[in-house]
Amino acid sequence: MIGRYRITDQLLDEFRRRLVTEEKSELTIAQYMRDVRDFCGFLQKGEPVDKEEAIAYKDHLVKTYRSSATVNTKLAALNKFFAATGMDGCRVKLLRRQRRMFCETDRELTREEYLRLLETARKNNKPRLSLIMQTICSTGIRVSELRWITAQAVAANLVEVSAKGKRRRIFLPPKLREALRAYMKRSGIESGPVFATRAGRPLDRSNIWHDMKNLCRLAGVESTKVFPHNLRHLFAKEFYAVDKDVFRLADILGHSSVETTRIYTVTSGYEHERQISSLRLVL
Repeated sequence: MIGRYRITDQLLDEFRRRLVTEEKSELTIAQYMRDVRDFCGFLQKGEPVDKEEAIAYKDHLVKTYRSSATVNTKLAALNKFFAATGMDGCRVKLLRRQRRMFCETDRELTREEYLRLLETARKNNKPRLSLIMQTICSTGIRVSELRWITAQAVAANLVEVSAKGKRRRIFLPPKLREALRAYMKRSGIESGPVFATRAGRPLDRSNIWHDMKNLCRLAGVESTKVFPHNLRHLFAKEFYAVDKDVFRLADILGHSSVETTRIYTVTSGYEHERQISSLRLVL
């Protein structure tokens, strides 16, 4: 019976090992484990797991988070845990979501704001941060994939990214290659990751995010708009505006599903209003 199950440290360890054998990334594994442990924290100590508790937790998430996408991400991790540990009967349905017609302007980084951030970085002598932002925004690369931007890749004018069990090639725009080479020359970088710590290890995502938050205050840009993934979003939006090929964009971004890519092609509320108004269907 479902009510006899209890989440133990042993079950959590087994789940982690399962994720490792599925070749999930370290970040993905950490997120899954964090989401499952949040559910454990919701349960009363020693309380058995059943469908009612899972539904109660779902209701708790709905009340806690405004975004249905966030709720579904946490529920998906929990359902995966249930499936992996023989507790299928505890799985709950995800929230039904209507595809967004336009994105929220309070979280959308505009091209003008991006350029203002770069100019502020230049004025405040932050060349590495500026180059990191330009690298992400001009290629669509994930911040976790910056480690593949190596001296060897810059010399070859081609970055080979291996992530989530897939490999893809990322081409560096000519102006970016020139900027990277100039930075490497100034910094004495001849091999290994271009963006690295003093010990030679790739920069940590949290350090980059922290530096970007400080920069946004100097540039007068809302902090809710400034995080590495928004640079990737801006690349996708600008690319799609020119190319209009969502399938090609999916390949560039490394998405397995085009539905994931469609999220990046959603226009702003202002642009949506302008498009609707241009139809001239009201006298």
